[in-house]
Amino acid sequence: MSADCLFCKIAAKKIPSKIVYEDDDVFAFEDIGPQAPTHILIIPRKHFASLNDATKEDAAVIGKMHLVAAELARNFKLLDGYRTVANSGPGAGQSVFHLHLHLLGGREFGWPPG
Repeated sequence: MSADCLFCKIAAKKIPSKIVYEDDDVFAFEDIGPQAPTHILIIPRKHFASLNDATKEDAAVIGKMHLVAAELARNFKLLDGYRTVANSGPGAGQSVFHLHLHLLGGREFGWPPG
């Protein structure tokens, strides 16, 4: 946990959010600035800035984030299609520097993204 990190503060329940999933490794909540009808952020409790800072020891939690995304997609009835996105670095649009996965669904998505 990082004392000045927004997501760490949400994990510690110091900032309110609409949490839709949590366990010992990850938590997920609805994005306050949604880019789709369903926009959920899935975050590891361990603080690291992005995939660039991940190590081999983080492989399990990164995989778990994707499995949680699939579970939430089923729960939110997004099985017609959904997208997961992990931005790494400011050039990719990352604005909170704690690794997180966006789960987006409920509308059509174009390709290529961005």
